[in-house]
Amino acid sequence: MNLVLTVVEITAPVFLLGLIGFVWVKLGLDYPMQFVTRMAMTLGVPCLIFVALMQTKIDPAALATVSLASLAAYIGVIAVFWAIVAGLGLNRATYLSPLIFGNTGNIGLPLALFAFGSEGLGYAVVIFGVMAVINFTFGIWLVTGGGSLRRLVQEPLVGATLLGALFLWQGWETPVFLTNTLELIGQLGIPLMLVTLGVAVARLRPGLIGQAFWLSLLKFGLCAGAGVAAGLWFGLAPVAFAVLVLQLATPVAVTSYLLAEKYGSDAQAVAGLVVVSTLLSVLGLPLILAFVI
Repeated sequence: MNLVLTVVEITAPVFLLGLIGFVWVKLGLDYPMQFVTRMAMTLGVPCLIFVALMQTKIDPAALATVSLASLAAYIGVIAVFWAIVAGLGLNRATYLSPLIFGNTGNIGLPLALFAFGSEGLGYAVVIFGVMAVINFTFGIWLVTGGGSLRRLVQEPLVGATLLGALFLWQGWETPVFLTNTLELIGQLGIPLMLVTLGVAVARLRPGLIGQAFWLSLLKFGLCAGAGVAAGLWFGLAPVAFAVLVLQLATPVAVTSYLLAEKYGSDAQAVAGLVVVSTLLSVLGLPLILAFVI
């Protein structure tokens, strides 16, 4: 009973904030998605990531091991889903990127913070950084047929991760007044991301629900399994192991739908994956938390 209560306490804020965004849109209230998303992804989350890394007390060697484990896990996921998509005859540009990359930002970062505090957030932002580097290079190539190194360099989330890692490695800290300012800005990030996630799901028009259901189940199981395998292979500490599995198991990100819409892939099929995998995560992520806590 205590375990169930603990899991509910951790996961409820994530999904309740998403529900606020969902209900907000269904009530017909205005929500400037482009402005709020830009505010969160350009200011809030980068500040959150930078401060979390700068202030983390985790051994840099442990963070390096988590980075390698994350890279190995994603390589494994890419190889498996590449074979599955090819074997099933699915369109690679439409399906491969959503099946590989999860919502490690909107859902993964808050869950890690609520479940494991600042230590969990420190590991989560490193895993998020590894995912971002792969997504903004290989992931963009999958959708468009061309790389996007320029976009990677210009992405504030990647820059904040690299800068925070540098401060952590060197033991530097910003002046107190600046740290306090960055912390306040960073506190915008998680609530805005979660409410925006609910808004985005409410506005999607999903298609191919039956196919989306079994593909979402497949993504959840294989990605979580890749996290477990990589965590065991690299001998990660319990919190690092738990955060890696959680991050890999997050549902399809709304950004996958936006990229499909922008570059002419089957956006309705991706929308179905976003909606179904997010709904499945309401049950799936608490189960993973119960396993790893």
